[in-house]
Amino acid sequence: SDKFLSIESSPTLAIDSKFKQMKADGLDVVGFGAREPDFDTPEHIKQAAIEAIKKGATKYTPASGTMELKKAVCNKFERDNGLDYSPTQIVVSNGAKQSLINALGAILNPGDEVVIPAPYWVSYTEMVKYNDGIPVILNTHEENDFKFTAEELDSVITPKTRALILNSPSNPTGMIYTKDELEKIKDVVLKHGIYVVSDEIYEHLIYDGQKHTSIASLGDDIKDLTIVINGVSKTYAMTGWRIGFTASNEKIAKLMGNIQSHTTSNPNSIAQAAAVAALNGPTGELEKMKKAFDERRCYMVERINSIDGVSCIKPHGAFYVMMNISHFIGKKIAGREIKSANDFAEAFLEKCLVAVVPCNGFAAPDYIRWSYATSMKNIKEGLDRLEKFLAM
Repeated sequence: SDKFLSIESSPTLAIDSKFKQMKADGLDVVGFGAREPDFDTPEHIKQAAIEAIKKGATKYTPASGTMELKKAVCNKFERDNGLDYSPTQIVVSNGAKQSLINALGAILNPGDEVVIPAPYWVSYTEMVKYNDGIPVILNTHEENDFKFTAEELDSVITPKTRALILNSPSNPTGMIYTKDELEKIKDVVLKHGIYVVSDEIYEHLIYDGQKHTSIASLGDDIKDLTIVINGVSKTYAMTGWRIGFTASNEKIAKLMGNIQSHTTSNPNSIAQAAAVAALNGPTGELEKMKKAFDERRCYMVERINSIDGVSCIKPHGAFYVMMNISHFIGKKIAGREIKSANDFAEAFLEKCLVAVVPCNGFAAPDYIRWSYATSMKNIKEGLDRLEKFLAM
């Protein structure tokens, strides 16, 4: 298929796979490609899944999710975001990835353009192509905290523009759009009548007293044009449970439910029961996780900025740091010429057994992404090895 031949593999999954294989081979490798919290799923959530199995909740559910989970999702949106949705506007999927695929499938026609701010999560462009759309990359810059302005968005919109993908907090940059910034973006979206696919999967992993604002909460008009993407993976350390969900207007929700009914049918029935417990349960474990992430974040940022030749800005959300390696582009490290982040990452892994994610696939070839969803011990060891590597 020409269409599927155009879909690139995920570089983050490739790095993670290589790291795990090297670890299995007994090598002393340290990995920073993690896309998931290094904490266990809270006990009350696991117990809810066990109880669901014992009760026989192992059959098909409605394609778009159980009513119990949809109600829990509605309560979550009202509690956390000030958003009023009915269960008919919620579609539960097998992870936020499927939610994104469903959303883009529901709104795109062949040749429609989707604006994607860069650096971006690697799957966005491929998901747009998967749904016969055309990715339009809107480059941002480190000096502006990797955020685009309303004016910059306005400048790339054409008659073919169908949607904007908005990711706040961001993977890979960790940056957050403020309410004032979102108000201005909203005005441009309404001016052109395009959709917003708002990926808010990291909404609870925010630091420095910052607050998350969903663009859908800024008025009924923008809410009608927004498809909110969220899930339980990052907030509740439930990546493997594969439960994501969308909130949108009813027409789009029905289309997404139709799509899903022909692809995966329903999300896992047991994981849905666990997700209800997550959304309705205590948040103590989340707060502990956030505190640990914050300590690691501060250490990693301070340490990177103390090393000659590399630098980073302090992210306000998620669990990633973007390290600027532009100083080394065109130079040699350990006898190897560094032409891009890919060369840097490959040499670092080969010489020092440290796995980091090159940001070529994020449209940021002068950057390396570090994840602090790993232990402080690993972070210190990895940064010690970075200093040795840069001195080679």
